[in-house]
Amino acid sequence: MTPFFVMSLLFGLTFGHTASLCAPSEYIIHVEKRECAYCLAINTTICAGFCMTRDSNGKKLLLKSALSQNVCTYKEMLYQTALIPGCPRHTIPYYSYPVAVSCKCGKCNTDYSDCVHEKVRTNYCTKPQK
Repeated sequence: MTPFFVMSLLFGLTFGHTASLCAPSEYIIHVEKRECAYCLAINTTICAGFCMTRDSNGKKLLLKSALSQNVCTYKEMLYQTALIPGCPRHTIPYYSYPVAVSCKCGKCNTDYSDCVHEKVRTNYCTKPQK
């Protein structure tokens, strides 16, 4: 094998594989409202995966803004709305949720993403599903 071929192969495996790990992924959201009789399971896509990042050894010497780690986040998204069944008339029975169209590795935008993982909360229904 030629050195060019070997280097091309290594480059492709290293960067091509890493870049493809941040992508839209299927996800189920369970939505309930206290006033409504049912829980709704919604199929959507979220951004999930691995992004290449570096942890600096000189953390104490750098500004906090320089220490931001890249995360898998939305590049393009749209919102869809679903109707929650079994809601009384005085309740708004609609729920809007994001759908990932494309993803990227970048800084987490707190305008539309939860960037802190404080505690694990399971995604489940307490009411019958419809």
